[in-house]
Amino acid sequence: MSTVSPSHIKTNLLSGLTVALALVPEAIAFALVAHVSPLTGLYAAVLVSFITSAFGGRPGMISGAAGALAVVMVALVVQHGAQYLFAAIVLMGVLQILFALARLGKFIRMVPHPVMLGFVNGLAIVIFVAQFEHFKVGGGWMSGPQLWTMLGLVALTMAIIYVTPKLTKAVPATLVGILAVALLAHFLHIDTRTVGQLGSIAGGLPSFHIPDVPFNLETLRIVFPYSLVLAGVGLIETLLTLTLIDEITDTRGQPNRESMAQGAANIVTALFGGMGGCAMIGQSMINIGNGARSRLSGIAASLFLLSFILFGSSVIEQIPLAALIGVMFVVCEKTFEWGTFRLFGKVPRADALVVVLVAGVTLAFNLATAVVVGVIVSALVFAWQHAKQIRVATSVDGQGWKVYELEGTLFFASVAGFQELFAPKEDPRDVVVEFRRARVADHSAIQAIDALAERYRSVGKRLHLRHLSPDCRELLERARDMIEVNLPEDPRYRVADDKLA
Repeated sequence: MSTVSPSHIKTNLLSGLTVALALVPEAIAFALVAHVSPLTGLYAAVLVSFITSAFGGRPGMISGAAGALAVVMVALVVQHGAQYLFAAIVLMGVLQILFALARLGKFIRMVPHPVMLGFVNGLAIVIFVAQFEHFKVGGGWMSGPQLWTMLGLVALTMAIIYVTPKLTKAVPATLVGILAVALLAHFLHIDTRTVGQLGSIAGGLPSFHIPDVPFNLETLRIVFPYSLVLAGVGLIETLLTLTLIDEITDTRGQPNRESMAQGAANIVTALFGGMGGCAMIGQSMINIGNGARSRLSGIAASLFLLSFILFGSSVIEQIPLAALIGVMFVVCEKTFEWGTFRLFGKVPRADALVVVLVAGVTLAFNLATAVVVGVIVSALVFAWQHAKQIRVATSVDGQGWKVYELEGTLFFASVAGFQELFAPKEDPRDVVVEFRRARVADHSAIQAIDALAERYRSVGKRLHLRHLSPDCRELLERARDMIEVNLPEDPRYRVADDKLA
């Protein structure tokens, strides 16, 4: 019953209003980055937010026109025009739906924690740096009274946001900050940049239209590479944001459902003149920080934003940009994991390197590249660390046979060290390799065991392999006759094999 209480409804509606106000400058700015009209970005924010909030797998998460996607779109729009962008967004949505149908969303859980930290910190820095574009006029930086006025209003907004929760929690602090600074600027006639100076947000309802492009293979050749990158970037940013919100709220989202909703939202958005979108970490953090946890907040944000376009453009365009910049600065401060600095010196250097690397690549290139680089580096570090953990203890049993008792995981990265553990020429006639405390992980390990068997056979000595799984016994070739089978004691696990069935 508490989830539908008046307090719950008020919290989510007020948070939705705050998010809608924060979406306006972002949607306009990202539309201009992508070289399309401001309404193209605003329609995307309305439709993507509504559909993903209503049907997605992470209540409380906000989606809309995102900067990570806008930078990918630029080249396509400049070379071929906006209609090809709409076609690319439709295909992007189809690819995301296929991703969801294949149930691949679960793999986002495999992203290492250092990569998540780097992702959060990198995006916080990107959002922070992006706000400085609003301090430029005519291609140059503000100066004099105009600059000081802007900075003063930004600082005032931030101060109000930090102080308000100490006085009352009945209204979102971010909304109080925006309204207070907007009213102050209006009644004191303060001359400062406003939302309207980015572009007009006045418009009507979006209308349905099929992208005006030839439906042939040439069009597919043009849009497919962009669609693939857009789908990947959108899914990565969305699913990592979903994971972050899961951690903050101690709940569990549904990655595949969110991917499906995002794909459907992008198809619909493109057919109604929007530029497509994905999760927006800044607006999502505003929403979660306001205490909103349900679908209502995202739906309300999209409806409020639509009402701004249809009826309230003249009012919204008067809001000082400084107020919204102040909100985003607070979001950056709250999003950045300041505890990261305390980790340095306490966590392995490789993990610290991954955190810094992912944040740096996010800032220099884009989120998708950063996450892929982070995962690859983490995987290589993992492989290197485990490669060093293949150990052996040697002894001589009652029959005079030398026993090598292995411990660790035998896989592609540890096979070189594995081979160095043995000395066939110096060993006695019978040698035992005991796998009771070791695991054979992949086909490289199988090949290494076969090669070891050949080394002992070539010097006329007998190798006895004990406690291998049935799967290993099937895959071994040259060493098969050296295996000693003990069904009650032999382990049972599968080997990652690259042979054809």
